[in-house]
Order: sequence, then structure tokens, then C-alpha cells
Amino acid sequence: MAKKTHIKVRLVPESKADSPFFYYVKKPAGGEKAKVKLKVKKYNPSTRKHEYFVEKKLPPHSK
Repeated sequence: MAKKTHIKVRLVPESKADSPFFYYVKKPAGGEKAKVKLKVKKYNPSTRKHEYFVEKKLPPHSK
């Protein structure tokens, strides 16, 4: 079985981490870019402004 080339991470607003809005993005699984935390400026509809979103762990999965 082949290794995954990307992993899924969740981006939450930097200013308010408990915001109801977040983004899911793909990030490389290995190499230099995998070690760097993502910080992206994106639109937040709850505040109606562009804000910085930072990478957080995915919530625990329930079966």
C-alpha cells in the first residue's frame, strides 16, 4: 500500500479559535513543507472580514 502524499488539516481563525467557521485544506505529508505550520489569510463570514487562519489538529473521530 502506498503512503499518503497529503494530509488534511483544519484552519481556524487565529484571533478566535472557537469560531463556528473553519476551513479544511490539504498539506504535504513529508518534506520541508510538512514541518511548517500553515498560516493563511482567508475570509471569515462570521465576522465578515479577511483574517489569518492557523493550522490546528483535526477533532477526534467518533465511530
